[in-house]
Amino acid sequence: QLQLVESGGGLVQPGGSLKLSCAASGFTKDYYAIGWFRQAPGKEREGVSYISTSGGSTNYADSVKGRFTISRDNARNTVYLQMNSLKPEDTGIYYCAATLKFTIATMTSFNPGLYDSWGQGTQVTVSS
Repeated sequence: QLQLVESGGGLVQPGGSLKLSCAASGFTKDYYAIGWFRQAPGKEREGVSYISTSGGSTNYADSVKGRFTISRDNARNTVYLQMNSLKPEDTGIYYCAATLKFTIATMTSFNPGLYDSWGQGTQVTVSS
């Protein structure tokens, strides 16, 4: 059973930066593709970013392109989300999720139903 634990959230002023981590443990024999999602109060969960098993393929939601960078360190079983130029609309709970469904749809659709394991989330608040 794969477990995912997010960390790195917090309160930051607009224009600031945060770096989230997603650490995997448990059954990590297979490398998983990882997606980052977020959910603001009263809104549906939305996809933010995706990274393939090797890290060679990434994808970003239009709302975060040019500001967020996803990366991974497979030796540490950890995926990172560097978030720069944060805006109040980036506020929400950020979740990482893992999938073994290596398809174009998984990379491009940000469909939560294609992911198998989820972390508990970390709160990000962007406010002055």
